[in-house]
Amino acid sequence: MNRNDLLRLKLMVVLALFVPALVSCTPGAAPAVEPTPVQAATQTPTLVVPTQVTATPTAALTATPTTAPSSSPTPVQPSATPTEAAPGCLNLPGVVEIHSLETTLLPDPLEFRVYLPPCYQEQAGQSYPVLYLIHGQSFTDDQWERLGAGTTADELIAAGELPPFLIVMPRDRSWQEPTFDNFGRVIVEELLPWVDAHYRTRAFPSYRAVGGLSRGGGWAVHLGLGYWPLFGSVGVHSGFAFQSDANSGGVRRWLSSIPPELMPRIYMDVGDNDRPEIAQAAAWLERLLTEYGLAHEWHMFSGYHEEEYWQAHVEDYLRWYAAPWK
Repeated sequence: MNRNDLLRLKLMVVLALFVPALVSCTPGAAPAVEPTPVQAATQTPTLVVPTQVTATPTAALTATPTTAPSSSPTPVQPSATPTEAAPGCLNLPGVVEIHSLETTLLPDPLEFRVYLPPCYQEQAGQSYPVLYLIHGQSFTDDQWERLGAGTTADELIAAGELPPFLIVMPRDRSWQEPTFDNFGRVIVEELLPWVDAHYRTRAFPSYRAVGGLSRGGGWAVHLGLGYWPLFGSVGVHSGFAFQSDANSGGVRRWLSSIPPELMPRIYMDVGDNDRPEIAQAAAWLERLLTEYGLAHEWHMFSGYHEEEYWQAHVEDYLRWYAAPWK
């Protein structure tokens, strides 16, 4: 455990004190000099989605549903020397397990997928970083898999260009703001402990990242900054800050309160032909990061607000998330 991980774990006590306030905050008026961040739609938006996705999904394996543990597990310490890969297993595809987690915080169980990299079963002594990826509005937990996150990870890991890591893909069923949707609470209070208890993870912030597409990017901002002691990297792909997070001053409060040495890495990208309201909201968040003098990556690529754009950049995203894990 490095020094920053130790500081983050100590500051998780602080998180327990201010989480209820963050969840219950009510939106206020938008700053007069800033554009109003995009609000989560109450109806399914019309998105341009290709009729076919060229990536072949990683094979799915249905697992027996399991409930969340009653308490947080003891983190698995990272192996000093990773176990040598079993012969040939790196050439085999990873496996995606499908789970359903019962929770009293949501009207329905939380469905989620877990990508296990090649050699996960063979390397019983190795623990892994975890990447949490959240889908966009009107889609489900299979979106990242359809876009090729698993197969792309397989290829990069087999080639030795990225270290092996897990990908957790939860399903968000509601399109409401975090003030009315407990999805974020379930992720940090129940899903993270469940994953760390049931898989061999490196349960430290520097080995945990969160990212999302569109509305999922809003959740990445909410989780990665609002619960900053838990995550080391935040990716916002064609995304934005929720209106309730921005207009209540939540985003500014988070950026002001995070110790500089513990600030998560931040990556933002948007298509040059994205929907105007989303492009403007993404630009507002990027300007705020610049205003606070925070290091971050900002990319405007060619493309629209559609799966074809995100699929074209899945490899870029995975390389960025996994860069610190080498």
